[in-house]
Amino acid sequence: MQNIEQAVHFLEKYNLVLSTAESATAGLLAATVAAVPGCDGVLEGGFVVYSKRAMQTSLGVKPETIETYGMNSEEVAREMALGVLMTSSADIILAITGAPTADDKRGQEVYDGAMCFACATRLAEHQGVTSETVTFPGDNNERRAAAARHALLRLPYYYERLRQTS
Repeated sequence: MQNIEQAVHFLEKYNLVLSTAESATAGLLAATVAAVPGCDGVLEGGFVVYSKRAMQTSLGVKPETIETYGMNSEEVAREMALGVLMTSSADIILAITGAPTADDKRGQEVYDGAMCFACATRLAEHQGVTSETVTFPGDNNERRAAAARHALLRLPYYYERLRQTS
């Protein structure tokens, strides 16, 4: 898959409706899909959760998960995706969280580019989730755009991976 339009066509082909759960990308994932003409049949909505409290109250992310793994982890991304899956009628959920900055040894902030992705879906009676962490170069806005694009272009991979586990 090479472009976002193909991701929307993939959703259409498999009759899938998408919802998103976004922290690091702050709604850019849903906005990227919404920019494609004709996406209204495949996009249900999205959640932007930037704080621990929002992750917990809006998506059901457990405080213990955040404490143990940090807000920018695959474990949190997985719980974000499953939280939306439980409360929406969407078929497939994409979740993104990530670390916009990290402290170097001198205590200065540096961009590390690590973004955590999760995809959850209901297939027949089975519910599944898969995740990955990918590092992107660039400044915060470049990484956010790259992360949104990456998640959408990986939809066929995530979907097939989840189908194999059902």
